[in-house]
Amino acid sequence: MSVRGPLALDEVDRIAALANLALTEEERALFARQLADVLTYAEEILQVDTAGVAPTAHVLDEDSQLREDAAVPCLPRDRALANAPDPAPGAGFFRVPRVIGG
Repeated sequence: MSVRGPLALDEVDRIAALANLALTEEERALFARQLADVLTYAEEILQVDTAGVAPTAHVLDEDSQLREDAAVPCLPRDRALANAPDPAPGAGFFRVPRVIGG
């Protein structure tokens, strides 16, 4: 297991830029230590012997009781749109503010 020290501040700055974050000097130092801790832990996880462990697609075992899928009546579109603050009933959609792009 390698013990990692804090990340270089330029690495923290690069990661912060990718996440579009503005960090204070204190946050830069804190995140350098925290990110190094995460990477150290990931290195520890890589050392775990999983040779005899079968791959899984999910955490539930095969005997889990899941309900069968069944078609059930749903809320009629006009009733659902009746509660919308800005419905587009002619199109059958909820109108929402743009969040991506200009």
